Amino acid sequence: MKNILVLNANPKTDSLNKSLAATYAKAAQAKHHVQVMNIGELTFDSNLQQGYEKIQPLETDLVTLQTQLKWANHVVIITPVWWGTVPAVFKGALDRILLPGFAFKYEAGKLFPKKLLEGKTSELIITLDTPAWWYKLVQGNVVYRHLKRTVLGFVGIKNKRSKYFGPVISAKPKTIAQWHTEVERLGATC
Repeated sequence: MKNILVLNANPKTDSLNKSLAATYAKAAQAKHHVQVMNIGELTFDSNLQQGYEKIQPLETDLVTLQTQLKWANHVVIITPVWWGTVPAVFKGALDRILLPGFAFKYEAGKLFPKKLLEGKTSELIITLDTPAWWYKLVQGNVVYRHLKRTVLGFVGIKNKRSKYFGPVISAKPKTIAQWHTEVERLGATC
């Protein structure tokens, strides 16, 4: 039995991402402990004002997010593609919680920091308004590369699988229902 954190990175109060997160969580709850966090319901300053030179105190919602991340064995990030990458508020949450001493640790004489979240796995579910093949081949698959390599990989979380749904903007109800069925399958087989 895993501890699964499902993160909806879409800040909108009502979105496809939020409903996909609920679908995934419901399917996964049959076998695992599941927590869902919707970035749009959290209250925090998304600006890491001084970088890592002076750490700002974490707001209550960010402390909760860190606690959930520490608790989780498996992290599911459901994010839309906005201007080629993740929504700014989600990026801000990552900036604020993935701190030295929590997610990584610099060590004297070492080129790369120690990964403090090793042993955890992740899964990316990405929604977009362009065809997935276009986003991957022409636009460079920025969200995947950013999250898998430079965020999750940097702190030791190994991405196990990724799924793309799009284009959302022109999707018919039947297509969206198929996406929910696929996400349900992903949640049931995590």
